[in-house]
Amino acid sequence: MKKVIVLISIFLSVTAVFAQQSSTKGNYELASGFSPEKLKKMIFSTDVKAHWLKNSDRFWYEYETTEGKNWYLVNPANRTKTPLFDKDVLAARLTLIVKDPFDGQHLDLNDLKFIEDENEVQFKVKSTEEVLKKDWEEIKAKNKSAKDSLEKKTFFFRYNLGNGTLTEIEDPEEKKKRLSWANIAPDSSKIVFAKNENLFWMDKENFLKAVKDEKDSTIVEHRITEDGEKDYSYGASGRGDDNEEEEKKKDDRKRASVYWSANSKEFVLTRTDSRHVKDLWVIHNTKNPRPTLESYKYAMPGEKDQPRTELKHFSFDTKSMSELDVNTFKDQSLSVWSADLKANQQDDEFKPVKWLGDENFFYFTITSRDLKRVDVCRWNLKESKKEILVEERSNTYIDIQKPKVLTNGTEFIHWSERDGWGHYYLYEVNGTLKKQLTSGPYHSESIEQVDEKNRTLYFTANAKEKGEDPYYLHLYKVSLNGGNVTLLNPGNYDHSVSVNDNATFFVNNYSRVNTIPTAVLHDNQGRKVMDLEEADLTSLFAAGYQFPEPFKVKADDGITDLFGVMYRPFDFDSTKSYPIIEYVYPGPQTEAVNKSFGRSMDRIDRLAQLGFVVVTVGNRGGHPGRSKWYHNYGYGNLRDYGLADKKAAVEQLAARHNFIDKSRVGIHGHSGGGFMSTAAMLVYPDFFKVAVSSAGNHENNIYNRWWSEKHHGVKEVITPKGDTTFIYQVERNPDLAKNLKGHLLLVTGDVDNNVHPANTIRMANALIKANKRFDFIILPGQRHGFGDMTEYFFWRMADYYVLHLLGDNTPPPVDMLEIQREKPMSK
Repeated sequence: MKKVIVLISIFLSVTAVFAQQSSTKGNYELASGFSPEKLKKMIFSTDVKAHWLKNSDRFWYEYETTEGKNWYLVNPANRTKTPLFDKDVLAARLTLIVKDPFDGQHLDLNDLKFIEDENEVQFKVKSTEEVLKKDWEEIKAKNKSAKDSLEKKTFFFRYNLGNGTLTEIEDPEEKKKRLSWANIAPDSSKIVFAKNENLFWMDKENFLKAVKDEKDSTIVEHRITEDGEKDYSYGASGRGDDNEEEEKKKDDRKRASVYWSANSKEFVLTRTDSRHVKDLWVIHNTKNPRPTLESYKYAMPGEKDQPRTELKHFSFDTKSMSELDVNTFKDQSLSVWSADLKANQQDDEFKPVKWLGDENFFYFTITSRDLKRVDVCRWNLKESKKEILVEERSNTYIDIQKPKVLTNGTEFIHWSERDGWGHYYLYEVNGTLKKQLTSGPYHSESIEQVDEKNRTLYFTANAKEKGEDPYYLHLYKVSLNGGNVTLLNPGNYDHSVSVNDNATFFVNNYSRVNTIPTAVLHDNQGRKVMDLEEADLTSLFAAGYQFPEPFKVKADDGITDLFGVMYRPFDFDSTKSYPIIEYVYPGPQTEAVNKSFGRSMDRIDRLAQLGFVVVTVGNRGGHPGRSKWYHNYGYGNLRDYGLADKKAAVEQLAARHNFIDKSRVGIHGHSGGGFMSTAAMLVYPDFFKVAVSSAGNHENNIYNRWWSEKHHGVKEVITPKGDTTFIYQVERNPDLAKNLKGHLLLVTGDVDNNVHPANTIRMANALIKANKRFDFIILPGQRHGFGDMTEYFFWRMADYYVLHLLGDNTPPPVDMLEIQREKPMSK
């Protein structure tokens, strides 16, 4: 008996030691030190946002550091950067007028912009003085129980940069903001809008009445159409309102997406017939006093009844609306292109939406339902006919960009992946190809500027520079006459640029995930004109922050390079063994892998602080910024295409680093990542042990048609009779519910009208029918992004990984202290 007791004692002692060694406390304290609220006080400006002026090559920008905000005016021509004003002097003058105390270090000016002769700036500040809300009567009419009728008074000012004069604007023009429903003509003479599903217009005089009082009974409106009806409207759908709100707003003016001619005498618009598209619903369970229903049209993949879009043209001279004959493919989609805004228009309050083209033509694209055929077209207004300029054809889906139509009226630049990489092509306006401007195994991303006088295209591209992460963007130039491509901002970083309208200078912001963001001004030859800023991260580093580590691994094929980032706890100990969590998003429109330094750290940096190694890594089929082969790898296999690469990446990292425990692998993702993380648990159930899957589209057959059919593919079938039908078949997560072995937490918002909650509920239903234990959280009143419950979700996710990957069985307190610390004390 004594021997038995001794053996039991030894067994219990060994078990206790083993349990102590195999479980680790989650470091909630360290993680809570890097919450979004904390980061706001440690990370300030990370890039220079250039506001180019209209009458010169100068620009201004605002930049914040631990010393407060500063406003600078830069003159590239003479290489100067000067403060816009003396902050202390301005603060004193504001104090005299507003009667609130201001000082230079804590000055906060909103909506600052240059006006008139560019010697004055305009801005607003808020005071502590409370005044009755301007729209109080309207608020009270909608909600008789509304109580908070006061708001902080806003003061509007103009400041003369030359003589330092500060002038309060009693009735500022800024108050006359363009109402959201108003689509204003380029010459401001006419305003088009929708009302009761039809199209109307009013003149400028009546619009100014509406600005002052939308209910003014003397406002004169002119009706354009008579045939509008619900779900076949000329205006915006009001998506996002529940049925009660939609009913209340049915007689309101709504925006109409019209594209104006430059002379303001004509416009075009698309009108969509969704009457036969089936409804979808979410229930607002938390609405008072009763839950409400939200109904909306939602086309699902493979369904016969789809939206049908028409192209309309209206002339104010003839007062006639005509439907343009553009029928090409069954269930086609149409995109009318808008004219580009200039770099110096970004601060303009009024930005008219003009069509791309001139008084004779406007440009648009027609895309087949299977996205394998795209026609780039222009409409000939004089001859009233469609002219096809470029026909793009592919065996997989086609991506398209807006053409750049040159002001010379004879040429346009077209982007295409026809040779397997995204490149630019120069065409005559009649559709004749003149030359390919860029070529080679790299991806041209976006047109930044075209200098037509010197016939030079400025564009960004990635994967051109050898030895760099292929996702790092750079600025290049190439002659429209042909020739070599020239790099303008070298450096092994991810670059973002702002080029002025004359294409003489550009601001270059650059960083990696493991470097401090820096901004520099260059000329159009790539020569550095002057340094602008380096981000102030002193408080972040003082709190213990450490940069993550970029890495490269091979895909499951052993050939394709994949690029990722590893995030470690800031108290990392290389002698310890850590669970690893993959934060995933499968694409194909992007990969959830940061390339430059940023402030979005919740699901990577902060999660790691609890005691994990967190990694993000790409996968074949996951990003459009590489070859078309890479981007389209998952076509036809929308559930599983990226999973093998995620598994292979962890295996390679674990082989390199002894501190990674390959037996404790977690995975997390949101939306497409929620779908992918659950799929990983079911396809590789012995490898992935814990998943938190949020807002996942687990059944892509009930996700939206455009995304699902595009990235998985839909088969167009033409019968002997000539009828066209579409067949869509896709593998779903619930089909594999029986495979679950690990711990799975499913999360959804109950009013998610993007990825419908049915996706998650059906996944739960399949798991229950397979007799599987799992966890499920529903977030009341939340859309796809979880809104004001994002923090709550993060800490519930943290609890789940701490319990199941770290083995920390200590129940966290019921009160989420990590959130409560950030909230002010209630009165």
